[in-house]
Amino acid sequence: MMFRHALAGAVVCALANIAAPAGADMPKEMSWTAYDTGSSGFNIAVAIGQQFKAHSSEVRILPSGNDTGRLAPVKANRAVISQMGIGTYFAQEGMFEFGTKSWGPQPSRLIMAATACNGLSLAVAKDTGVKEVKDLKGKRIGVVVGSPALTQGVLALLTFGGLTEKDVTLVQFSSNNAMWKGIINNEADAALSSTISGQSKEADSSPRGIVWPPMPAEDTEGWARVHKRAPYFVAQKATCGAGGLSPQHPVTMASYAYPIFMTFADRPADTIYAITKTMIDSYDGYKAGAPGAEGMALDLQNFTWVVPYHDGAIRAFKEKGIWTDAAQKHNDGLIARQKVMIDAWKTYAASAPSDDKAFSDGWVKARAEALKKAGMDVIFD
Repeated sequence: MMFRHALAGAVVCALANIAAPAGADMPKEMSWTAYDTGSSGFNIAVAIGQQFKAHSSEVRILPSGNDTGRLAPVKANRAVISQMGIGTYFAQEGMFEFGTKSWGPQPSRLIMAATACNGLSLAVAKDTGVKEVKDLKGKRIGVVVGSPALTQGVLALLTFGGLTEKDVTLVQFSSNNAMWKGIINNEADAALSSTISGQSKEADSSPRGIVWPPMPAEDTEGWARVHKRAPYFVAQKATCGAGGLSPQHPVTMASYAYPIFMTFADRPADTIYAITKTMIDSYDGYKAGAPGAEGMALDLQNFTWVVPYHDGAIRAFKEKGIWTDAAQKHNDGLIARQKVMIDAWKTYAASAPSDDKAFSDGWVKARAEALKKAGMDVIFD
């Protein structure tokens, strides 16, 4: 929590200038979940949470090293929102760790997300000599137990170099922080990371160093392989972060918006409206509070991504005059997709096998059948 104290003096002046949202329903206390302490997402969540003190709302940030750990408090209604990565999408789809008996497809809803100068791609220890993604053949790849975002993401990006899981050695860790300590201690060679995360910067300053193998946008075949497994990745010219990245020394790599502030559909619209409006109106107070926080700017929000927005957030966007009919149509389509999967889950779970593996395997088939019947892309099959 030292980061909180360091931020406090920088935001005092900005706090006084934030007007409370009209008709707001801001909780006096609320918990948010986030990635591990020191991650870029955690730091951004702390910077934003500091701004809520102007509304007598105390935000407690609960760090967790995996997706299920971050979403469990939200599902149990012990946390209002979660600062997530692409696990937001996996939860919606009911896949991987979310395809088990205790989860299933979740009614994920977006609030806001950060798109900045950073990439979210394959970080590789410099001492490995890796120059391109294909050079990772035979290397040790770090993954986190219970984190499909990190595991599936890294496997998808390996396909850019024509590699599969069989071409590398997967090394499992208990959390994101543990994985990065493993890389520094030479227990793994690469992992999926934001270029501006505290962990990648720490690894960069270690004797091993960090490099980011390029993923040129013009390599259409490589990107087609990535998108077949992970349609949420985009090619981005990263200009900030570990490994010497700068506007003068950019590297084109994979990315998607991160952190993603999300919640569930059943959270009160007035509360989510108040949170979203405060995030928008207090932007000047937190944009310099953590690396990447400037990416939360209103004009950087993507209203036609792969997960729908919450009604409360949409209300805030409409007030700002930036929510369009096209965005609403796209959002409605995503909610319809969620309904197909949630209905399929209810039907399947009512008579599903008791064995855990058989249950998960059967769900993958039932999900695919329901989506195909509705004329929707399966994505994972």
